[in-house]
Amino acid sequence: MLFQLITLIVGDVVCATLAISSSFLLRFDELPTALEFFASYGLQVAFFTLVALFTSYLMELYDIQKKLKKREIVARSIVSSLAMFFLLSALYYLLPVIMFGRGLLLLSLSIFTVLQVFWHVIHKYGLEFSGGGRRVLVLGTGHLANLIGGVITSTNHSHILAGYFGCSREMVSVPDSCIVGSEEEGVANAARRQNAQKIVISLTERRGVFPLTDLMDCKFSGIEVIDAPSFYEQVTGKLLLENITPGWFIFSNGFKVTPLSRIFKKMFDKVLAVLGLVVSSPLLIIVAAAVKLTSPGPVLFRQIRTGMHEKEFVLYKFRTMRNDAESGTGAVWAQKNDPRVTAIGGFLRKTRLDEIPQLFNVLKGDMSFIGPRPERPEFVEMLKKEIPYYSQRHFVKPGITGWAQIKYPYGASVADAIEKLRYDLYYLKNISCTLDLLIFFETMKVIIFGKGAR
Repeated sequence: MLFQLITLIVGDVVCATLAISSSFLLRFDELPTALEFFASYGLQVAFFTLVALFTSYLMELYDIQKKLKKREIVARSIVSSLAMFFLLSALYYLLPVIMFGRGLLLLSLSIFTVLQVFWHVIHKYGLEFSGGGRRVLVLGTGHLANLIGGVITSTNHSHILAGYFGCSREMVSVPDSCIVGSEEEGVANAARRQNAQKIVISLTERRGVFPLTDLMDCKFSGIEVIDAPSFYEQVTGKLLLENITPGWFIFSNGFKVTPLSRIFKKMFDKVLAVLGLVVSSPLLIIVAAAVKLTSPGPVLFRQIRTGMHEKEFVLYKFRTMRNDAESGTGAVWAQKNDPRVTAIGGFLRKTRLDEIPQLFNVLKGDMSFIGPRPERPEFVEMLKKEIPYYSQRHFVKPGITGWAQIKYPYGASVADAIEKLRYDLYYLKNISCTLDLLIFFETMKVIIFGKGAR
C-alpha cells in the first residue's frame, strides 16, 4: 500500500511539473532548457507542487483505502484545483517572489487538473487489472481467522484472500468453500499452490496444532509469516486487543520514544501552542462574547481530567453546554444531538473552536498537542475495570488531537472506549515525529470538513 501511495504522489509531482512547463510553452511558444527553466522558476514550481499535493490530500485523493469512482476522482480533482487557486493567490499576495503570472496560473491549473484526473484513473484501473495486492493464506478457520479474512477482503487492493488453511481442534467459522488446505497437505504445499506471499497465523488454540516445521519451510522459502495481531495492526492502524497478551507487548517492536523525538515533540507543542494563541486571539474575544451573550454562566468550562501517569489536571474549554448540564445526572458522556448543548455551543463543537483554550493546557505542560484524549477520572476508573490495558494509554500526555480522535468519532459508551483504545495503543506503539505530523494534517482535514463532533 505504501508503494501505491508513493507512486500516486510521484505521479502528481510529475503532473504539476508538466502542467507548468506546458503552460509556459503554450504562452511563449518556446521553452528554455530544463536547467534554465528550473534555475529561473524552480521556487514557483516547488510552491505550485506543494500546494497541489496539500489540496489533493485534503480532498482525500491519496486515501488508497477509498474506492473512488471515476466521477468522484474528477469532482475531487476539480475542487482541489479550485482550492489551489485561492490558496496560491493568497500566497502570491504574501510572497510575490513565488508568483509567475495569474494567466499562467489559470492555464497551469487547468492542465494539471486534466493530467491529475488521467493519472489517478490510470492508477486506479491499473491496480484493479493487475490485482495489485499480496495473496494471503490465513492459518486457521475459527473466529479469529474469520475476523482476519474480513479485514483482508475489506481492504482496497492491498491484500487478496487466498483462502483458509484448516487445522484440527479448530472450530469452523468460515465458509467451507474458502478452506483451501488441511494438515494432510501441509501449510507449505498449500501456500505454494495458492501462490500466497503471506501467511497470517490466526489459530484460536495453538497447543498441539502449531505447524512449526512447515512454517519454517515457508519462512525460508520467502513467504512472509506473521501473527494475527501484527497483521491486524498493519492493515487497520489499530490493535487487536482481544488477542494480545502481555508478552506480545513486551516482545513487539515499538513503544519507545527517542531523545530526539521527545525534544521535537516538546518544541512542537510549545511553538504550536504559542502560534495558535496568537493567531486565534481575535477569535478568543469573539467566541467569549458569543458564549456570554447567548447563555448564562461562565465563559470558560473547567473540568478535572486524567493526564500522564493518571495525574489529574484542570482542562479548559469554552463552555458549550448549559451551566447546570450535569446537576441532575452527574458525569455522563455527551450524546449525539445532546439537548444540553447551547445554540452557539453546537457551532463551537462542530468547528472545534471550543477547544482553543486547551492551548493553555499545552503551555502549562498538562497536555501535548497530539496524544490520547484526556478522559474524566470517573470514566477512567470505570473503564479500567472493564477494558484490559486501559491504563496503558496514560503513559504519554493526553492531546488536543490524536490518532483515535481522527480515526474514530466521539465515543459515548464502553464499546466506543474499547475501539478508541485500539487506536490509542497503536499510537503509543508507533509514536514518532512522522506520525505526529500525519495526525496534525489529518486534524486540519477533520476541522475543515467538520467530522466527528458532538
